[in-house]
Amino acid sequence: MPVSSFDLKRILRPNILKLEPYRCARDDYSEGILLDANENSYGPAYQVEISEGANGSEDLHISSGNNDLNLHRYPDPLGRKVKDRILKLRPSVPSVENIFLGVGSDEVIDMLVRITCTPGKDSILITPPTYGMYRVVANINDVNVVKVPLIVEGGEFQLDVDAVIQVAVDDPTIKIIWL
Repeated sequence: MPVSSFDLKRILRPNILKLEPYRCARDDYSEGILLDANENSYGPAYQVEISEGANGSEDLHISSGNNDLNLHRYPDPLGRKVKDRILKLRPSVPSVENIFLGVGSDEVIDMLVRITCTPGKDSILITPPTYGMYRVVANINDVNVVKVPLIVEGGEFQLDVDAVIQVAVDDPTIKIIWL
């Protein structure tokens, strides 16, 4: 099989490629009251603190709002500061454009399936026993699940590499292989 360069556009669904990025006021402004984000410009009305009391019980203190933490503002949706720090830890990564942040693995798995697999048409390949969320996400998104079980004889739990390759080559509907 000839090796070719990877082109992300070849695996994304055509309707995803047509999307225009969402823009909000935060894209153009980093300060001020951003009403389009439904932010409360005044901050929390009350601040609640819990401290240990004299006899080991908890004391609850409620005071007027302290806005030092900016809890009334949404964080940067692109996570620029976090990506910059990650980039410093991983100098081999070319730029922040090559860093993706998600809210846990479940969200990332779901997003990858949604942008690459056409519902009712495409498939993913899993190697059971494996993480159950792969199947859940496939079912939610109406994507077929192809299974190539791990070799478990003698407690090995090894990938059947030849079988995975053969199934992936034989089934052009497979868009993602979860190992």
